[in-house]
Amino acid sequence: MPITVTVLDDYQGCCAFLDAACELDGSNVRLDVEHEHLPASALAVRLAESDAIILIRERTRLDRELIAKLPRLKLVVQTGRLSGAIDLEACHERGIAVRDGEGSPVAPAELAWLLIMAGSRRLGSYLARQRRGEWQRTTAQFETESLGHVVQDRTLGIWGLGRIGSRVAGYAQAFGMQVIAHGRESSAGRAFELGIEYEPDRERFLARCDVVSLHLKLNDETRGMIGPTDLAAMRADALLVNTSRAELIRGGALLDALDAGRPGSAALDVYENEPEGAQAYLHHPRILATPHIGFVERDTFERYFSTAFRQVKAFFSPV
Repeated sequence: MPITVTVLDDYQGCCAFLDAACELDGSNVRLDVEHEHLPASALAVRLAESDAIILIRERTRLDRELIAKLPRLKLVVQTGRLSGAIDLEACHERGIAVRDGEGSPVAPAELAWLLIMAGSRRLGSYLARQRRGEWQRTTAQFETESLGHVVQDRTLGIWGLGRIGSRVAGYAQAFGMQVIAHGRESSAGRAFELGIEYEPDRERFLARCDVVSLHLKLNDETRGMIGPTDLAAMRADALLVNTSRAELIRGGALLDALDAGRPGSAALDVYENEPEGAQAYLHHPRILATPHIGFVERDTFERYFSTAFRQVKAFFSPV
């Protein structure tokens, strides 16, 4: 009887065309792919016959309640590094093995830089008005119209100078930006290694930046750590870029802050309760919104699924 391996949330149908699928050649695996994001209420039925589940990052959560309803489940594979999407304790109690892979900073760093450039030049607003037949306009009224600007000679603040933030810093320096960093002690040490200025005071850091890009891991310490006071400390013409995790910012705080005028705009790739939670941000006039595509590109998916499929094969067909 074949082993049923279910891939959840394959929005692009990528499993059908990845070279990585060859990793399953010669195995007794039936690949079962779900393309839609299913509500929690439908997951237990959908996964009832699954011997293994492959998660694409954190698109679906496997909590204790769901795990208890999956008696056939023997293996969970997380593409990329492990995150809070899996209840590891519940898996351990039920004897379910959990595997993860490795990520790469390249794709998310490039997406962050794209948003910095596009947000600075107000590309999202220009394109939206152009589709309505309006030429070189970002708003309907002259009173709210404003020009974008180049990034050269402006200041980029990187909050969290890890692998991704360090790459973004390099891009910024190549474009003639001044870069300053903020974050924990590890960010201070990395800033020293890279010759980047480190600003330990949060309020001064935010007030100095033309652009602030978030590159923090989400954990109990960082969840909701950015609140109204922090956002109000940013300049009225500043751009906030978040490609890390929406939950770093306290719920509702960013929309309120934009409406209050500080920061001036935002470029986002992450949202609470995706994909439904993105709706609140999609039509705001000062938000450039992308659908969490920081890691969504061919090379990353080949790496993710090559690792995941090898792990499945090794688990069910040990040498």
